[in-house]
Amino acid sequence: MTQKTVLLAEDDASIRLVVNQTLVSAGYQVRATSSVDALERWVRNGEGDVVVTDVYLGDTAIFEVLPSIRLARPDLPVIVMSGQNTILTAASAARHGVYDYLPKPFDIDQLTGLVGRALKAPLRKDAAATEALKTNGEQSLPLIGRSEPMQDVYRIISRVMNTDLTVLIEGESGTGKELAAQAIHELQSDKKGPFRALDLAAMPTDRISEDLFGAPDNPGIAFDPGATLYLDEIGDLPAEAQTQLVKLMREAGGARIIASTRKPLSALVEEGRFREDLFYRINVVRVFMPPLRQRKEDVPELVRAFLIRAQRKGLPNKQVEPAAMDLIMAYDWPGNVRELENLIMRLAALSPDPVISQRDVERELRSEALKDISSSGNFEKEVETLLHKYVMADLLQADPDDSDIHRKIMEQVERPLIKLALSVTSGNKLRTAALLGVNRNTLRSRINQLGLADD
Repeated sequence: MTQKTVLLAEDDASIRLVVNQTLVSAGYQVRATSSVDALERWVRNGEGDVVVTDVYLGDTAIFEVLPSIRLARPDLPVIVMSGQNTILTAASAARHGVYDYLPKPFDIDQLTGLVGRALKAPLRKDAAATEALKTNGEQSLPLIGRSEPMQDVYRIISRVMNTDLTVLIEGESGTGKELAAQAIHELQSDKKGPFRALDLAAMPTDRISEDLFGAPDNPGIAFDPGATLYLDEIGDLPAEAQTQLVKLMREAGGARIIASTRKPLSALVEEGRFREDLFYRINVVRVFMPPLRQRKEDVPELVRAFLIRAQRKGLPNKQVEPAAMDLIMAYDWPGNVRELENLIMRLAALSPDPVISQRDVERELRSEALKDISSSGNFEKEVETLLHKYVMADLLQADPDDSDIHRKIMEQVERPLIKLALSVTSGNKLRTAALLGVNRNTLRSRINQLGLADD
C-alpha cells in the first residue's frame, strides 16, 4: 500500500513540529511549510494526498488561495485549523468546500483521525459562491464567542446553512436561539427570500394560523419557498396549526423551517400536547445553544461587543476595569446573553465615569436581585418548598433528644451563600464580610469550619 503524503502548512513552529511528528508516527509522509507559496507550488506539482493548513500563513488567509488550489486539484481534501474560532471562519471553511474545520486547541488524535477519514471519503462538493463572505464582516454576524461549546454550534451551522434541512434550536431563554437561526439564513449562499420570525408564545392563537397559512386568496408566510421561517417556541403552536404545518412539510415547496424551544419537545409529545409526526419532521438537525455559565470565556468578548453596540446607539464610550470584569465573569447569568447585554447597556448609560468599576457592577447586580425578590415574592416560598422536599422526612423521623437537623440545614445554606459572596468580591474576605454584614473574624472562622478555605 502506497504511503500517503500530508501537506502541512502552519506558521507556528511548535504546532508544526508536534503535528508533523504525530502524523509521521501515524504512518504518513509529511511535507511541512510555513509558506503559502510553497503550499501552492506543491499542490500545482501534484504532490500530496491531503492538505492540513492553518487559516493564516503570515499575512495571507488560506481562503484567498483555496480557489486556485481547488482549480488545480479539485479532489484534494483540505483540513483547516484555526485559532480564530468564529462563526465566520467555520462558514468560510464550509463555503470553500474544505473537508473539515478544526478549531484550536484540539486533540492531536482528533486531527489524525480526520486525516484518515479525509483520505477515504469522497470530497464534499460545494458550488456555493464565496462572494457573500467578502461583504459579510465579523461584526455583521450575530453570534459571538470562541469557546468550545460555541464551536459545536458553528460546526453544525456551517454544515446546514446551504441545505433545506429543518433545524431545531434548543436552549434556555436568552441564549441566542433566534440569532443562530438568523446566522443560518444570512450565511446561505443562495439566499432568495426574507427571514421571518414568529414568537408563538407571545401571539394570540387565532393570529398564528392566519399569519402562517393565510386564506385561500392570500397565502401565508409558510408558503413562501424563498423565505426562512423561524418559529420561536414551537411547543406553543396550537393543535390546528400543527396539523396544517405537517401537511405543508409533507408537500414541501414552502418556506424553510427553523424552530426553537426552551422546553423538551419529546416531553410535550408524551403529554399529548405536540404531534409526534411533527416532532420528527422538526427534529431533523438539532443545535443546542449553551447557557452563558457554560461558556464564561466568551464573556469578555461579549462585553466588548455590547459596549461597541452601546456607543453606536449614542451612549458614551466606556471601558471595564479588570476587577469589574472578574465580577461579571463570576456571575452565573440566569438570563444568559440577553441579561448580560441589558446590564452592559445600563452601565454604559448610568455609570458616570469612563471606566466601569467593580462597584458599578455590584450595584446593578444587587439592584436587579432585590427587584426580582420583591417583584416575585417567591423566595421564601421556594425555600419552603425545598424544605418540604428534602427535610420533611428527616423531621418526621428525628430523635428529639439527639437531632442536629438545624445545624446541617444552616450549613447547607451558609456554605453556598459564603461561596457566592466570595465570588462577587473575587475572594476579598474583608469586603465579603462587609457584604454579608458579619464580623471578618467570624467569617474567617466559618470559612474554615465549612471547609471553604481550600476551594
